Amino acid sequence: MTSSDISAAQVRSAKHWVRILAKYREPSTRRSIFELLVTIVPFTLLWGLALAALSFSPWLALGIAILNGFFLVRLFCIQHDCGHASFFHSRKAQNWVGRCLGVLTLTPYDVWRRTHSIHHAQHGNLDERGIGDVLTLTVEEYHGRSRVGRLMYRLYRHPLVLFGLGPSYLFLLQNRFPLGLMRSGKRYWISAMGTNAMIVLILAVMIWLGGLQSVLLIYLPTVIVAATLGVWLFYVQHQFEETHWAQAETWQLHHAALAGSSHYVLPRPLRWLSANIGIHHVHHLYSRIPFYRLPEILRDHADLAVAQRLTLGESLRSVNLHLWDDKLKRLISFSEARRRCSTA
Repeated sequence: MTSSDISAAQVRSAKHWVRILAKYREPSTRRSIFELLVTIVPFTLLWGLALAALSFSPWLALGIAILNGFFLVRLFCIQHDCGHASFFHSRKAQNWVGRCLGVLTLTPYDVWRRTHSIHHAQHGNLDERGIGDVLTLTVEEYHGRSRVGRLMYRLYRHPLVLFGLGPSYLFLLQNRFPLGLMRSGKRYWISAMGTNAMIVLILAVMIWLGGLQSVLLIYLPTVIVAATLGVWLFYVQHQFEETHWAQAETWQLHHAALAGSSHYVLPRPLRWLSANIGIHHVHHLYSRIPFYRLPEILRDHADLAVAQRLTLGESLRSVNLHLWDDKLKRLISFSEARRRCSTA
């Protein structure tokens, strides 16, 4: 077979999976309500417990707040399902649930839903990067930059920026404005400003109940932990060695969805707290499937269960992969790119 034949076979395989996965798309209203309640109730109780602990043990309050960051991640994942219209049968119901959760996750729902749909529509397309993704340069693009340009990219991809400063900047500052959609209509401004107004109200109530300490030791730690975990999950979903990128002329939506998204194999408690978002290759193939039905698909289809598997250990190594090598068709490190350039 020629390389074009192999590519065509892969595309047919990806489209074949889409037809199979369609039967899993229907949500259960009862199950969705249950999943929402078993997340929002503990989250609220932990916030209240942290506020109560603040008066006699700030360190205990901080510990509870950090733990609550994991529940906030799960709330974001439920908001994520709402954005894909996979959580309820009623589009109106899930949009309003998504907007309310967006206040807690500091993510304007309508703005995020639009940029995330762009991510799904363009992921893996080298000619359509820039919205809803982690900036990834090819080896040629990196070497074509000035020394300052290469330095800026290296700083951007450094773990202290990507998983340290970056998440806080994204959720605390960048999300306050409809960046990328500034001229796309008032709807996105209303989403951003309405979310901001409700965040201010929550902060005011927390300060009234527990003073400024409640913001510094409870609110911010919960948000920052959740933001960091969320960015990490998003990173490993697409930034792994054998991911997929292609130029527009050869890029194909379904193949990019399957080959360019990982199956992040997590321990069961972390799978629950992340609402099965690690089964990302299936999600990208068919985003209308509720998160609680994704394990059902892996049980029914062993091929998908073993595809694109990424363990915890492997995901940690992916932090050193920064450049797409279009010849090798994989992500490589800066050091490997330097070695290949010196021997070319």
